[in-house]
Amino acid sequence: MKKLYIIVRKDLTTSQMAVQAGHTVAQYLLHSHFSRWQNETLIYLGVKNLNQLEKLKCKLDIEDINYIEFREPDLNNEVTAIASDITCKHFKRLNLL
Repeated sequence: MKKLYIIVRKDLTTSQMAVQAGHTVAQYLLHSHFSRWQNETLIYLGVKNLNQLEKLKCKLDIEDINYIEFREPDLNNEVTAIASDITCKHFKRLNLL
């Protein structure tokens, strides 16, 4: 089963989290030319805030795990969520939204 992991900041409102998750899926579909995800399982996970999301991105970069990020123009172009179709140990440590 192919999975797409969406990791969203939980310091956003519930509505913002939903919208940012949607933007991130769209960003993934627009920019992942070699996607393994075929519109199967979506897994929504949360991190506490921008700092935790940036730390997670660093860990993924170190392990060469590909991801797509979404930056929200209305929130000072901050990263609000990321998406990856690669299962990794870091995602298993996060809570579902």
